[in-house]
Order: sequence, then C-alpha cells, then structure tokens
Amino acid sequence: MRAQAEDCHPDMRAVLQNLLSSGGKRIRPTLGLLIGNMLGADLDKTITLGAAVEMLHTATLVHDDLIDGALLRRGTPTLNSRWAPAATVLTGDFLFAKAAKLAAESDCLPLMRLFAETLATIVNGELTQMFSSRGLIKREEYYRRIYAKTASLFEMSARAAAMISPVDDKTVSAMQVFGYEIGMAFQIVDDILDFTGEQATVGKPVGSDLLQGLVTLPTLYYIESHPDDLEVRNLAKDGGSIDEEKMKNLVISIQSSDSIQKSINEANQFVERGLQVLLPFKAGVERAALEELARYIVHRRT
Repeated sequence: MRAQAEDCHPDMRAVLQNLLSSGGKRIRPTLGLLIGNMLGADLDKTITLGAAVEMLHTATLVHDDLIDGALLRRGTPTLNSRWAPAATVLTGDFLFAKAAKLAAESDCLPLMRLFAETLATIVNGELTQMFSSRGLIKREEYYRRIYAKTASLFEMSARAAAMISPVDDKTVSAMQVFGYEIGMAFQIVDDILDFTGEQATVGKPVGSDLLQGLVTLPTLYYIESHPDDLEVRNLAKDGGSIDEEKMKNLVISIQSSDSIQKSINEANQFVERGLQVLLPFKAGVERAALEELARYIVHRRT
C-alpha cells in the first residue's frame, strides 16, 4: 500500500504514510488472507487483493470524515482537519484509483466487476443515508443501510478471495455468505458501541447517530418496546431532527433498557450463521482463525 505513492507528490506520500500508521483493525484484508490461504489461492495475489480492499476502505474513510466534518479518527486528527476540502477529496480519489489498480493485478475480470459494483453500492448507500434515511424507523431500511455501508465490503473481501482460489462456484457463494453475515454483525456492534462505548475509544460522542437522526438497531428495539415513550414520539414526529436534550434523554432510556442486549443477541445470530457456513470446510489453522475472527467481531470494544 505504501508503494502506491512512491512516484507521487511528496505530500501524497506523507499523507498515505500517516493514514496507514494511524492504526485500524485491518479486519477486511485479514478476512481475505485467511480465506485465500484456506482455499489454496496464490499468496501474492491474495496479499495484493488484501491491499486493494484496505486501500478502498481507507479511501471511503477519507471521504466520510470530510462529509461528516469529523476532526478525529482513532484519536488522531483527520486529513480534512489539516487539508483543504479539495485536497482531501483528491486524496480520496487517488486512493480509490490505486485500489482499483491493485485489484486489476488479480487478472480476474469478474473480480474487477465485483470491485466496481461494491464501490457503487457503498457510494449509493452513503447518498441514501444523506438524503433519505434521516428519521426513518424501518428495519428493512436499517438492514439495507448497514449492508451498503459495511457488510458489502466484507462480502466482497470474502468472495473475491474465493474467486482467485482453485474452488468451485458453490465455495465462492459460501464465502460470500460468510462475509455478509459477519459484516452485518460488525456494523450492528458498531451501532451498539454508539450507545455503550466511551468517546475516547470509540472516537465519537455517545449517541452521535441519533443526533444525526439515524435510527440504528438498539433504537429500533427500544421503539418496538416503548412506542408511547415521549422521546420516541418526538423522534418520529421530527423526522430525524432531534435536539441535543431530547437525544440525551432517549440515549439514557435506551442504555437502561434491554434493547442493547437484544441487539447483541441479533449480532450473535449473524455470527452464528456465518460460523455454520464454515463447518463443511476442513478443520485447520485458517478455519480456526476465521472462527476466532467472527467471534471477535461481537466481543470487541472499539
């Protein structure tokens, strides 16, 4: 990934170095590497695919931080807090282009098509969230949103690793399902941490999704159990426009209810379905690591 900026402007090299050194779990490339190793893919292609996936993810974060006006990510200043908006956008564009270049090195046209379709899904999901998701209290809308935002890239990482492996279409489909299930669980846990995490570790104020008018799974569970709650009525009535005091009251109510545990249970259900997909595969180091990765997703604290 660092090598992608070797022949570029010095500032671009410095920015990429800073972005890559700021941390992150690297779960998506880890997912692809483990699946590729388990299924016998060429190691160089698997590593290049992992780099492409992580660079695509990094590019989306650069643009997301600019769109959200975020000044910190993982405890460090974001690119847009130090650079002009135009430079930040161009940096994200550069990362998208380099991610596509790395994906093309797989010499697999269907993989390139998948890569492009996934990027389109992510961007369309962000536009939908920006223009039509505020204040929507619908489960189907929530699932569509978290698929586009998060699970689609997990799904692509897993499926792509299988596509460059010497396996049949049934195996490719199985890995796609595994990626989908743990990707959905990952975003649900993110949404839970929005209520239960500490700002210093999560990197954003508690309840920030509600402040933006975004209804996530814990809120959905609370609404279903407390339809007559005054703040729930305000949320529905205001169409996603909720003032800070109302938000704080609703966050406290959700935190003290069983909605958090119900959401955790649902995330676990997604993970368990993913683990079931792995059962037919031969036991080994990679399968055990994939199982551990899936379980980590619902037990993490950041």
